[in-house]
Amino acid sequence: MAQLQAVSSYSSSNLHFRRPKPELSPFHDKLYWWRKLPLVPELGTRGSGINGQAIVYNNGSLARNIARVHSNQAIRAVVSNEKETLTSGAPKGSGLRGKLNKVVLAYSGGLDTSVIVPWLRENYGCEVVCFTADVGQGIKELEGLEEKAKASGACQLVVKDLKEEFVRDFIFPCLRAGAIYERKYLLGTSMARPVIAKAMVDVAREVGADAVSHGCTGKGNDQVRFELTFFALNPQLNVVAPWREWEIRGREDAIEYAKKHNVPVPVSKKSIYSRDRNLWHLSHEGDILEDPANEPKSDMYMMSVDPENAPDQPQYIEIRMVSGLPVSVDGEELSPASLLSKLNEIGGKHGIGRIDMVENRLVGMKSRGVYETPGGTILFAAARELESLTLDRESIQQKDTLALKYAELVYAGRWFDPLRESMDAFMKKITETTTGTVRLKLYKGSVTVAGLESPYSLYRQDISSFESGEIYDQADAAGFIRLYGLPMKVRAMLEKGI
Repeated sequence: MAQLQAVSSYSSSNLHFRRPKPELSPFHDKLYWWRKLPLVPELGTRGSGINGQAIVYNNGSLARNIARVHSNQAIRAVVSNEKETLTSGAPKGSGLRGKLNKVVLAYSGGLDTSVIVPWLRENYGCEVVCFTADVGQGIKELEGLEEKAKASGACQLVVKDLKEEFVRDFIFPCLRAGAIYERKYLLGTSMARPVIAKAMVDVAREVGADAVSHGCTGKGNDQVRFELTFFALNPQLNVVAPWREWEIRGREDAIEYAKKHNVPVPVSKKSIYSRDRNLWHLSHEGDILEDPANEPKSDMYMMSVDPENAPDQPQYIEIRMVSGLPVSVDGEELSPASLLSKLNEIGGKHGIGRIDMVENRLVGMKSRGVYETPGGTILFAAARELESLTLDRESIQQKDTLALKYAELVYAGRWFDPLRESMDAFMKKITETTTGTVRLKLYKGSVTVAGLESPYSLYRQDISSFESGEIYDQADAAGFIRLYGLPMKVRAMLEKGI
C-alpha cells in the first residue's frame, strides 16, 4: 500500500497520511501539499527549510490525498507499493565510477535529464530522486513528468511550487537593489538557479540523499550557480555533474544512450533555440543568434508582441511601492508572484522588455542572448523613477555603485555570499523611504513616467520654483561657485603663470 509520511522539523509528532479506500476517492496517483503565503513577507531569507507547495508523486494506483501542512514543516516522502514500484531499485554494489546511496537530480523531463537518471544509477549505483521546481515556466513544461521520471528509472518525483518564494526572496531584493548586469541583463536565470538549488538541498535532507546532481554543461554559468548554493547550504553533499564526466557529447549520443537503456526519448519537437523561462523572463540563445550580425526573427518571441504591432493607444498604469518594493497595480493589492504575472501580461501586450545583448559569461567567453522581461522592465522603471523623488544625490550615487557589484555577485551565483547579504542590508535601509505611487505610460515598447507621488518626497516646489522664495536666495550661488570652482581656477592660474 502506497503511503506518505510527513515529518515536522519543529515537532516530535509525526503525521501519517494513508490513501482512502478506492470507492471514496476519484483521484489517482498523486499527493498535493499546500500552504498559504503572506502578502508582504520578509525578503532574502537564508533558511533551508521546506517552503512553498510541494507535490510528491507516488506510483500508487488508487488515491490522491490532500493535506495542509504548516509552512515550516519539512516533507519526507517514503514511496512503497505492494504491487509495483517506479523502478526495479538501484543497482546493488558500487557503480562504474563509485558508490552513492541516493541522488537528488534537478529534473526537467527533457532528453538530457531523462538520460542522466539511468547514467547516475549505472555509474554510482544509487537511487535517483527527480526534483522539479515550478518557478513559473508554464504548466506545459510540468505535464507528464511523473511518467517520464518513472520511465527513466527514478524512484521518486518531487515537484515544488517556488513561484512566491522566487519573487519574494530573490527577485524583489534584486529589484530593490537596482541590480542590472552589464547595463542590460535583469538577471532572470541568475536569480532562479539559487532558489532551485536551495530547494534541492532541502529535499536532499528530507529524503536522506547524500548527493545532488544537475544537467548543466561545463561551458555555462548555471553549473557555478547551482554548485555555489550547494556549497553554501550543505558542504557535505556530493555533487555530480554528468556533462563534465560522461562521454556523451551531443543530442545524438544522448538518444543512443537512452535507447540502450530503454529510456523513451522525448518526442517533443526540438526547438532551434535554447530557452530558459520563469516568471521573471524568457531567454533565447543559439541558432542564428550565435552570430551577433543577425537580427532576431520576429517569430522567436513568446512573451511579448512586436512593438510595431502593439496597440496604437498608450496604456497608463499605477504601481504603488512600499520601501522599494511593489505591492499593488492600479489599486489592487497582489501577492508578489501574482503582481509580476499581471505586469507580464500588461507589458507583453505593449511589446515591453525586449533586450538583445552580448554578455560576458563567468567562465570567460562572450555569449549572445535575447531576453523578454516585460513585467520586470516595468518594475525597474517604477523603482528608478520613485527613487529620483525620495533619495538624495549621494545616496543615489552610492546605491548605483553598489548595484553594479550586487548584480555581478548574483550573476556569478554568489547569492548566499555574506557580501551580497551585507549589501542587501544596505539596500533595505537606503530604500526605507522609497514609498509612493508611480504612474507609467506604456506605448509600443517604451515605458515612460507620467507622474510621481510620495509622502517622503525630497522635491519642494517652493524651493525649485523659478519664482523668488524665502529658503533659497539666488545671490548665495555666487559664493558657492567661487568656492566650488577654486581648484580649477588655481590650476588655470598655475598654467598661465599668474
